[in-house]
Amino acid sequence: MRWAAKFIYFKLLGWKIVGNTNFSTDTIKKAVIIGVPHTSWHDFYIGILLRKVAGVKTNFVAKKELFRWPFGYYFRAVGGKALDRTSGQNKVEAIAKLFKDEEEFRLALAPEGTRKKVEKWKTGFYYIAKAANVPIIMFTFDFKNKQNKVSEPFYPTDNIEDDFKFMKAFYKGVEGKVKKYS
Repeated sequence: MRWAAKFIYFKLLGWKIVGNTNFSTDTIKKAVIIGVPHTSWHDFYIGILLRKVAGVKTNFVAKKELFRWPFGYYFRAVGGKALDRTSGQNKVEAIAKLFKDEEEFRLALAPEGTRKKVEKWKTGFYYIAKAANVPIIMFTFDFKNKQNKVSEPFYPTDNIEDDFKFMKAFYKGVEGKVKKYS
């Protein structure tokens, strides 16, 4: 399947990977991986292709209702973990526990939390990384340049404002499929 993913990603779609091309299953076993900008459903298959091409197993969380018939098997097969999103749950703690329970867990998230235009990122991914004591790896959905730029692992500090400035600078000039920031 990896050869098919490479053919589709590189040849048919014309995408490339730039930046930290050494983030592999051997080097980083646990991380929060954030993809920005999240503007379209196309981001999902680009992300699936990227992980296959790079040889990195990633996971995601989604509402538990998605893991029922008929799609539950597929979502689990591609690394999904069901999350109880009923109110009163501490989702940061619940997700941080997944890191503790798994030998290998790389959680891919969109910090925007939606495909719509947002003024601010959600902060859950940041607090999950801190609670699980894992790095954040950033990557882009840059449709203008047809590339996924991947960062070096970044360990959050205790200064969320400076950390967010640093992370947002990584995405400067990146255009998603839908140009919602123009």
